[in-house]
Amino acid sequence: MEERYYATGRRKTAVARVWLTQGSGQFKINNRTVEDYFGEAVRGEALMPLTSLGLDSEFDIWCTVKGGGITGQAGALRHGLARALVVANEEYRKPLRKRGFLTRDSRMVERKKYGQPGARKRFQFSKR
Repeated sequence: MEERYYATGRRKTAVARVWLTQGSGQFKINNRTVEDYFGEAVRGEALMPLTSLGLDSEFDIWCTVKGGGITGQAGALRHGLARALVVANEEYRKPLRKRGFLTRDSRMVERKKYGQPGARKRFQFSKR
């Protein structure tokens, strides 16, 4: 049986579960192709770990992505893909860490506070 490598990536409220197997470069996201799932602008961002290492056609990738929007899902996929590559081969850790793909982007949407219309915005002040 062929070996499978698994990792989880997160960004904002999106979670990506990524499985890697040795293969020919097939890529499925929620049983759809990458081209079908992501737009042109976000696709490059999501596949950065593979292209930076030159492994575009080394692995077959299957993943599920939930939550958030398109940008958050692309970031989660990038994080999960980088982590799965490290599980597959520990030598990939240094170049991926150097490019920042293994760091979880912890920025989240700030919550709305009571007595205000948003997280930071205030209602209009009237002096008189």
